[in-house]
Amino acid sequence: MMTIELSKQARAEAVASIQRYFREEMPEPIGELPAGLLLNFILEEIGPAIYNKAIADAQARLLGRVSDLNAELYADEFQYWIRLENKRKNRR
Repeated sequence: MMTIELSKQARAEAVASIQRYFREEMPEPIGELPAGLLLNFILEEIGPAIYNKAIADAQARLLGRVSDLNAELYADEFQYWIRLENKRKNRR
């Protein structure tokens, strides 16, 4: 099972944000402990869905970039004589 871990700073900010949300948007405020428990629930229950979506989005973006590698980085082969002929034509 994948667990989403937050740094102490991020966790403190998330708990404070949850408390502010309840203060401003809900009829009852929420204490620090209940806000922390709610955060734990969200991270455990909903976090993996968000994480999986982010991974899928990143994978799609990387696959798009990798599929363009041939167009971006392709080097024509055996071009020496062609370039030499073009240089000779430009000198005339």
